[in-house]
Amino acid sequence: MIGNLRRVPDAQLTELFADPKRIEEFLYEPDEEPDEEDIEKSWHAIHYLLTGSAWGGDPPLNFLVSGGREIGGVDVGYGPARGFTPAEVAEIAAALDPITGDDLRRRLDRQAMANAQIYPDIWGESEDELMEYIVPYFEATKSFVKRAATTSSALVVYLN
Repeated sequence: MIGNLRRVPDAQLTELFADPKRIEEFLYEPDEEPDEEDIEKSWHAIHYLLTGSAWGGDPPLNFLVSGGREIGGVDVGYGPARGFTPAEVAEIAAALDPITGDDLRRRLDRQAMANAQIYPDIWGESEDELMEYIVPYFEATKSFVKRAATTSSALVVYLN
């Protein structure tokens, strides 16, 4: 499963909420090149390191696997896509801003992640190898969300 974040104008998110049947066309047959960040299989590890939870956690840091508003009940690969308003994106950006790669490294507990069945099951690798994989995707996520917030954009998050 691959984690994806797509920056969209608020009006487009409103349209998707009004007509959720269009979500698959929007995601997989866009009219133009989407402004999107693909965070590969790091999404679950990032979520866990931000929230301390496999599938829960407190908003706004739980945004990669929950939160926002489902765009219909359409399964787009691994559950429905979720939309976040510009105000919610600003909250996520503000929460991510003080967190660093070093913070994530301090939170890393490979055994706890294995026990929690955090995807993908690579937690036997060395700490350095894991962080070399996770931190760049975290930094890309943080930068992408910040750019969305500074442009008052909405955000669509989906796993496929």
